[in-house]
Amino acid sequence: MEDSAEKKSSSSAASSLHSSTGTTKEECERMIQKSLRSPTVKFLREHLEKAGCSVNRNFFKAIECDKQISGGYLREEGIMVCSNHMTFQDEVDQVVIHELIHAYDDCRAANLDWTNCAHHACSEECVKRRVLKSVYANPHCSEEAAKQAMDAVWDICYNDTKPFARAM
Repeated sequence: MEDSAEKKSSSSAASSLHSSTGTTKEECERMIQKSLRSPTVKFLREHLEKAGCSVNRNFFKAIECDKQISGGYLREEGIMVCSNHMTFQDEVDQVVIHELIHAYDDCRAANLDWTNCAHHACSEECVKRRVLKSVYANPHCSEEAAKQAMDAVWDICYNDTKPFARAM
């Protein structure tokens, strides 16, 4: 998705790869547009707006990726979905949702530093295995640094469910 220079400047965790056959960029763009109509994506976009970060349709892009990832978020560029690694609508939906959560965290945390492994780990909303995989994909985080960062922030960040309401 990103070359090394871009990825080192400011990026969140790239979503993990789900498929390798993929679609065209045009088909992926259609799937992204469909994702934008889903209730969860609408909810996240609404909360981004409430937090003071506008998200227009240009914020979402279908691109071809060289790396084995399904998408990613870059502060200055928005959300990228790797068309050549997407096959099903659900895969696109999950990437868009996952990366919107990174965008939301980036919006509300003034000091979020994507090169800091602990900051990156805290932005992951998934189970520990997924956090490790995603943080380790960050070129600033070795495998050991990713594990240490995840362990250091797990209890605090796992309980941070914003913008979603906590289930009772």
